[in-house]
Amino acid sequence: MLARVWPLVRKEFQELRRDRYALIRLLVPPVLQLLIFGYAATFEVYHVSTMVLDQDRSQESRELISHFSASGRFNIVAAHNDHEIADAIENNDAVVGLVIHAGFAQDLRNGQSAPLQVVVDGTNSNTALISLGYVGDIANQFSSDYAQDLADRESPLLLARLPQVTLQTRAFYNPNLNGKWFFVPGIIGTLMMMMIVNLTAFAIVREREVGTLEQIMVTPIRPYEFMLGKTVPSFLIGLVEAAVIGVVGVWWFRVPFVGSLLLLLLGTVLFLLSASALGLLLSTLARTQQQAFASNFFVLNPLFILSGFAFPIAGMPGALRWVADINPTRYYLVVIRATFLKDVGFDALWPNFAAMAAIGAALLTISIWRFHKSLE
Repeated sequence: MLARVWPLVRKEFQELRRDRYALIRLLVPPVLQLLIFGYAATFEVYHVSTMVLDQDRSQESRELISHFSASGRFNIVAAHNDHEIADAIENNDAVVGLVIHAGFAQDLRNGQSAPLQVVVDGTNSNTALISLGYVGDIANQFSSDYAQDLADRESPLLLARLPQVTLQTRAFYNPNLNGKWFFVPGIIGTLMMMMIVNLTAFAIVREREVGTLEQIMVTPIRPYEFMLGKTVPSFLIGLVEAAVIGVVGVWWFRVPFVGSLLLLLLGTVLFLLSASALGLLLSTLARTQQQAFASNFFVLNPLFILSGFAFPIAGMPGALRWVADINPTRYYLVVIRATFLKDVGFDALWPNFAAMAAIGAALLTISIWRFHKSLE
């Protein structure tokens, strides 16, 4: 079998070598996309356009506003009336509006609750919810600091005897809650899926269009050997791409790698086999390269959405969760994030390995069957 498969593999690499810009197209775009997406893909919100209407104009209200300014999350612009805030939000000039009513400081000095009105543009619900969370944290911190300072000035002895519950937060695996540590490994997985599926989706279609498919099939090579010969080059190229963008991700974004390199390699091998099999299946379904290109958009976008890269699968409807169960990217993202950040062992990751192996075998079997049908 090797004597029949190896010439086909060598032919693929010879075609790659004759194309002077092929290596550049295969390596440079993934690295550039990693650098761009690594900075762009984040759930953190900074510099939120915020208008503040201070109707109290007291020391306390100015101190509260300074808390918002010092956080780095909000760009504060003063407003003169309620209508100005409403107009700014309606015209997309502001996302958040803060209204400090008259009597704010007096309520605090009297030991009463002082309301802070928050107006939020809910068009982008994600930004709105995150901004509201930041507003709540800053307001709670200001309230706690003010109460502590007031009690310390008026009755320091009583304050020393009052029991307090102190919340101590410890974040495992990502102590600084750096969003890039979560997103960069996920970007590596999704980029590999897009590159390998695109690479293999044109494998059979290209042979059919240039008229060499019939010439190859009159040789002693069998259909499954032909499919294997088309899979091996893309698989090896995928390994090189995974190594390159993985090193760039660790070196440039300082994402730590604390797990087993052997487990990551095993997961990468199974994932690349699944992605190559998916690309070959698309190649057997398409008759032209234009059809293969269009099929990529039809398949890759749902694979990205249903991978768990940015949107939790647990929050999806039941039918979509079933579809996500046959998405190899979903399982590879679990493997790559667990090995990068958690040093998880094989005993916890084997279900993901088994799922990728089963998906890859099923897709490759269907691809071979489809290739038989297309030849008939």
